Amino acid sequence: MTTGFFWDERCFWHGGGYYAGMLPVGGLVQPMASGGLPESPETKRRLKNLIDVTGLSRDLALQGAPMASDEDLLRVHPQPYLSDFKTLSDGTGGELGRRTPFGPGGYEMAAMSTGLSIGALDAVLRGKLRNAYALSRPPGHHCLPDYPNGFCLFANLAVAIQTARAHKLTARVAVLDWDVHHGNGTEAIFYEDPDILTISIHQERNYPMDTGDFADRGRGKGVGANLNIPLPAGTGHLGYLRAMDQIVLPAIRAHAPDVIVIACGYDAAAIDPLGRMLATAQTFATMTAQIRDLADDICEGRLMMAHEGGYSEVYVPFCGHAVLAEMSRSPVTAPDPFGDVFDLRQPGPAFDAFLNGVIRDMAEAV
Repeated sequence: MTTGFFWDERCFWHGGGYYAGMLPVGGLVQPMASGGLPESPETKRRLKNLIDVTGLSRDLALQGAPMASDEDLLRVHPQPYLSDFKTLSDGTGGELGRRTPFGPGGYEMAAMSTGLSIGALDAVLRGKLRNAYALSRPPGHHCLPDYPNGFCLFANLAVAIQTARAHKLTARVAVLDWDVHHGNGTEAIFYEDPDILTISIHQERNYPMDTGDFADRGRGKGVGANLNIPLPAGTGHLGYLRAMDQIVLPAIRAHAPDVIVIACGYDAAAIDPLGRMLATAQTFATMTAQIRDLADDICEGRLMMAHEGGYSEVYVPFCGHAVLAEMSRSPVTAPDPFGDVFDLRQPGPAFDAFLNGVIRDMAEAV
């Protein structure tokens, strides 16, 4: 079996309206030459272009998937939210939550994005693919059942998981979110569910600023099935790997999932405009190899990733290429043009000692 790559051109056509960075244009906020929100199609389109140019796409099973149906979406989102979204989408577009503008047809584009995640997870659980990657856009991990935020209009991974559960394809899932922002939507949806382990490694107090605390461990029957790992700005390559080794991998192993699902954001990368974490393409490659090997060991290799954030048009393609090469064990590489510079920018000994203490304390408290 091989690695699946799920994508659809229509996901690149989603537009975020008249913004300059995170602010609506108006008053003293001028339009930017690049235009719109940081969440643009170019990061993901350029990833697809790069895997085609290097030839990595020939080692992947490229395919699409049906758009998520209302039945699928209703497993997470209430009907009034779907109706309001569809009404605006059928007109001129609008905004229903916080930083989630969309244009005409935005509902269908978001449902297409969710459909890619559903298709990727379904193919892995049915044994059609060993693992799979969904190039989902718009992203999903911030979306609450009835309130979209942070560029996320539907909860892509949560809908995919609930659809798989409804079809009795899985009972226990481990979700690891390594986007630089806290995966508050996924956390909220499964906060009382003991069968869905949700782990979020994120920059502390980035976005949302009022969620993502280490003390938030779940509620009711779900106590212990949620784990936040808030890390300080500047954590860097070794800090991420230390958190993986000491906290993430043992927690997933103990949960004994049927499948591991990754909310795969690249905004922890060194030159991302919305993060300050100094991760590199090698960081994402190494974390992928760790998770791939763990999946091989505990759940017959079943691993699925959905693309979340990442806003550097220059660097996201190299991070994504490194992840896909590891997932597929392909020999095709795209050498990191920033690698030497980003290695020199990694934290020094004093910060590293401080960070080691932070991660050790969290590991001991889990």
